[in-house]
Amino acid sequence: MTCDIEPVIIACEPMSRSERLLDLIQTLRRHRRPVSGQRLAEESGVSLRTLYRDIATLQAQGADIEGEPGLGYILKPGFMLPPLMFSEDEIEALVLGARWVATRTDNELGQAANNLLAKIAAVLPDDLKPRIEGTNLMVAPAPASEPSHIDLAVIRKAIRNEHMLDITYLDAAGAASTRRIWPFVLGYFERVRVVAAWCALREDVRHFRTDRIVTLELTGIRYPRRKAVLLKEWRVEHNGIADTNTDKN
Repeated sequence: MTCDIEPVIIACEPMSRSERLLDLIQTLRRHRRPVSGQRLAEESGVSLRTLYRDIATLQAQGADIEGEPGLGYILKPGFMLPPLMFSEDEIEALVLGARWVATRTDNELGQAANNLLAKIAAVLPDDLKPRIEGTNLMVAPAPASEPSHIDLAVIRKAIRNEHMLDITYLDAAGAASTRRIWPFVLGYFERVRVVAAWCALREDVRHFRTDRIVTLELTGIRYPRRKAVLLKEWRVEHNGIADTNTDKN
């Protein structure tokens, strides 16, 4: 008995020129000795003529590639990739992340995310620019969150500068207390925002929901311990931001 098997042809989307140049740089980096153009062409999946043209393009962009046809090519150490030579997956990740930030964070950070996309789109290679607006990855509308009385940008600034904050905080029962905290993490959940901070009153790390912070004041005082140390201890002792227990008293 014989079986007729129909051949299956898989059509692959052609790689963009920018992606091909990025892959060529990565291929050259894997070789510490001169490698022939023929081998580079085979590894890149292009013709030898295209390979020579791509090397010339990279050299014109500043890549320190030494060699010539028949002798082989080598990328000298120290060359940094052009900062906007992104792959299509990387562009989609950037767009999706920026869209999430634009809808889930404070106004200042959201505007920064939109500005970031505009700057990337302005300097991307022409064959990659359509990927910014053309990506089909979308972010769902933000769910209704608890109203916040404070500007989260102030907390972000305090974390960045390792400065103490003076806050008035309401516990779960609505009782108010005055705290001096050393913030080192701001966590964005779907409906709430949580600050992880050393609390001078409790002499321990506490988690504060931002919707329960009534007043917030920058002290301009640098806290005595490094943010990186606080973060490391918090991850070990409190299981990271997954531990959503907030200060209750």
